[in-house]
Amino acid sequence: MDRLFGAAAVPSAPRPERERTEAPPALRRAALVVGLEAVAIGAGALVWLWLTLTGDPDSLARALAEVVVLALLAAGLGAAAAGLARAAGWARGPVVAAQIFLGLSGFVAAFEAQLPLVGVPVLVVVATVLYLLATPEARLPYLDR
Repeated sequence: MDRLFGAAAVPSAPRPERERTEAPPALRRAALVVGLEAVAIGAGALVWLWLTLTGDPDSLARALAEVVVLALLAAGLGAAAAGLARAAGWARGPVVAAQIFLGLSGFVAAFEAQLPLVGVPVLVVVATVLYLLATPEARLPYLDR
C-alpha cells in the first residue's frame, strides 16, 4: 500500500499558541450593543414569520425569504458580536458594513417613510456602535496585526 499511495506523512510540529489580546472596555461595549441588535433583529424575524404564517401575504415565498434574510442577519451579527468580545480580527469589518446598511435603513424609515419612532432609535444604535468601534481604545487590539 505504501508503494501505491506513499508512506504516511510525519506529523508536523504543533503550532504555537497565539497570544489572545484582551478586548478593551469600548470593544466589549460595542459587542454588547451589536449582540442586542442581533437579538432584536432575531425577534423581528420571529414576528415577521408569525405575521407571514397567520396573515395573507401577497407572496408567501417573498415573505419567507425576508424572514430568512433577517434570521441570517441576526445570526451574522451575533457571531460578529462574539468575535468583537474576543477582539477577533475578522469581526470588525462585517459589523461596520452591517451598521452602514442599518443606518441607511434607519434613515429611510425616519425621513422617507415618516416613521421616526422606528428610524431614529436605529440611527442612535448605529451611531453608538460606530463611535465605540472608532475610539482609540477599541482600535488598539487591531494595531498589532
